[in-house]
Amino acid sequence: MATLSFRDARQCVIETVRPAAGIEEVRLEDACGRVLAEPILADRDYPATARSLRDGFAVRSEDTPGRLRVTGEVAAGAVFAGNVKRGEAVEIMTGAPVPHSADAVVMVEHTKRDGEFVSVPAAKAGQFVNPQGSEARAGAQLLPPGSRLGYAEIAMLAAVGKTSVHVYKQPRVAVLATGDEIVEISDQPLAHQVRNSNAYSLAAQVRTAGGIAEILPVARDTEASTRALIEQGLAFDLLLISGGVSAGKHDLVERVLAGLGAEFFFDRVLIQPGQPLVFGRARGTFFFGLPGNPASTMVTFELFARAGIELLGGRREVRLPFALARLAAPFRHKPGLTRFLPARLSDDGSEVTPEPWQGSSDIPAMARANALLVAEAERESWEAGDLIRVLIK
Repeated sequence: MATLSFRDARQCVIETVRPAAGIEEVRLEDACGRVLAEPILADRDYPATARSLRDGFAVRSEDTPGRLRVTGEVAAGAVFAGNVKRGEAVEIMTGAPVPHSADAVVMVEHTKRDGEFVSVPAAKAGQFVNPQGSEARAGAQLLPPGSRLGYAEIAMLAAVGKTSVHVYKQPRVAVLATGDEIVEISDQPLAHQVRNSNAYSLAAQVRTAGGIAEILPVARDTEASTRALIEQGLAFDLLLISGGVSAGKHDLVERVLAGLGAEFFFDRVLIQPGQPLVFGRARGTFFFGLPGNPASTMVTFELFARAGIELLGGRREVRLPFALARLAAPFRHKPGLTRFLPARLSDDGSEVTPEPWQGSSDIPAMARANALLVAEAERESWEAGDLIRVLIK
């Protein structure tokens, strides 16, 4: 099977997965975080009329500079009935409709009021005026299907009068941990055992990706147990398997999947942590076989499985939150693999410090980190102060 670079493996996921969930209608109050399944069109011009961007005076620019007679006032939510005539001005508040014949607004701080007159400096046509339709014209598409609804998108839906909206159903994702060494998180593990942290970290990651997670019982290191639980997981929209994908004697996942007629797109990616990563489809359901070490599980989910869930749930674009930061200390690695290592990003996001860690089983290091340092496969070393990519957690 194929071994791919990080970029090729991620592109394979993006090009392969397509929306699988249906569509449902939800109230606007419940729509945040969901994925839009209908185009949203402007029901009128935005703004519907020219509006003032400042508190001040609406004027005819050709009358400025000058001493003008104030003939009225207009506040947000009100309309000035008359026109602004030659030598006149109207006091206006931010957001108020600009009176007819006025083509500029002078900020109040730049004027001097003297009874019914006001002295204003020179103003250019269009100054501090938000023209009608400058934000959007009636009928224009404001949000395309596949958009994730955040607070700005919710504001847009409310502005066009959408009390409910059609969204894609959230993908149902089965989470399956494998291994005889795993015990329940409520148990006291022996020295050779570990609690089932991967299932709970994956379930949390699934929820932040917009899916609905269901944790399955742990698959023990027998073909019968592994097969029964994989078959159960293939009834979902997506199956995430943690562990059992390396080359060891008891790593049974690929063998069982092959016996179920699986199509494998790749089974190894040139990254660290997380090289033994499997992506494929069986019985119409996509699956990811993620490495069993906790850091590997978390990282490979973020790099690949998150995109799969977002695409299944209708997202049009699936982008990783990369940024550039300056290294606080020199950094070296062996070229050939793209490495995603725990790191601390400064509060202002300008500087990054690699987080000491003991390898891909080190959950404390992952919990301390707020970013992943991205060491490109083609480069060997960076000096303090060099820019380097980070993946923001």
